[in-house]
Amino acid sequence: MKTFVLAGLGNPGPGYQWTRHNAGFLFLDRLAGLENATICRSSFSGLVGEWKYNDHRLILLKPQTFMNLSGRSVMQALQFYKLPLAHLIVVHDDLDIAYGAVRLKQGGGHGGHNGLRSIMEQLGKGDFIRLRIGIGRPPHGDTTNYVLGTIPPAEMESLPRVLDGGLDMLEMMLDEGISKAMSIHHNKNFLEG
Repeated sequence: MKTFVLAGLGNPGPGYQWTRHNAGFLFLDRLAGLENATICRSSFSGLVGEWKYNDHRLILLKPQTFMNLSGRSVMQALQFYKLPLAHLIVVHDDLDIAYGAVRLKQGGGHGGHNGLRSIMEQLGKGDFIRLRIGIGRPPHGDTTNYVLGTIPPAEMESLPRVLDGGLDMLEMMLDEGISKAMSIHHNKNFLEG
């Protein structure tokens, strides 16, 4: 059985719960709800749960360090389970992807995302898998207020469809590898039926 750390990024506390920047937390909450998993054990400076999928064991991790220090929590989990970077999957919001789309990526930079930046500083490099949940860019320049802004009602309504699409991608990646999952899902927008 292969073990992975599946880390969803976000900020703790009710004030941040429904913000775009918490897409990683929202994804893990959706997964936990659908798969009957709980993410409530305190460990690795985060909240932790477990999900068994086929011959995979996924450690579900919601760092509680605030976004800018996410790497501390992720590092603790990887060290505890003695896992290589290839067994880390990070779920995060992405400004450069339209809302409704979800993309997989192996490796790369942090693209200005503070959670990814923190993880890469802690781990020394970025050779891990990312499940990137598109939030789109704001029409005007200020991205900080946008990513920390509450998800508008119309997007809230369709969010479960988008997160479920991300879960389908994750399952296909675990079953058939990242290349297959990327080629099948890469141009999908989960708002389009």
